[in-house]
Amino acid sequence: MDRNTVPPKTCSREQIRELDRRAMEDYGIPGAVLMENAGRGAAAIAAEMLGNAAKKRVAIFCGKGNNGGDGFVIARHLHNRGARVEAVAAFPLEEVSPETDAGVNIEIVRHMGIHPTPALDDAGRTLAAAHAKQAGLIVDALLGTGLSGEVREPYLSLIRLVNAEDKPVLSVDVPSGLDANTGNVLRAAVRATCTATFVLPKHGFRLGEGPAHAGDVRVVDIGVPVDLVDEILSS
Repeated sequence: MDRNTVPPKTCSREQIRELDRRAMEDYGIPGAVLMENAGRGAAAIAAEMLGNAAKKRVAIFCGKGNNGGDGFVIARHLHNRGARVEAVAAFPLEEVSPETDAGVNIEIVRHMGIHPTPALDDAGRTLAAAHAKQAGLIVDALLGTGLSGEVREPYLSLIRLVNAEDKPVLSVDVPSGLDANTGNVLRAAVRATCTATFVLPKHGFRLGEGPAHAGDVRVVDIGVPVDLVDEILSS
């Protein structure tokens, strides 16, 4: 797909939230399966961007929610492909319950020898900057489609840190800080080389400042039933 072009159908944050809810409640697809499919698909795109993941350095910036959980799944799969993965957490790790989908994946990456760096103060952000500087690819899994208010710290500093590096950037689902509905930048937004978006592109990718931030939009199939997608889009 050419840079800054997206398929004709797009969806809103409300529609994607409803798709996730219905997939889990009506079809019985566990959230962990959706997260695994999302992360595995995005990891394949990351590996493609790297050319060959083996021995390549990757810095993955993860937020506290499901978007960050996707990032930890990506970390697992890139590690298995031989990449040298560093994960950066924009939150205290103990705040995420090990019983949540994201928490499960945090525990898995720890057992794999990937120990996320909390970037909550100057020392943490200095280490995060070093990871980004050494990386051949930065993965942005900080903030997802649910963001509608202005970006706050520590996310603001981490977005600016990512943008300061002259490195390829893969954003997960939506560039962090971009309003998925309007394409407005919510104080600061990641400028992605590529966005691996789930199920459908979001309205904001073709509105406002969206095209300049989303880059090359790649759609990842996470297993949501196509009949459900058609139903939600037509309602």
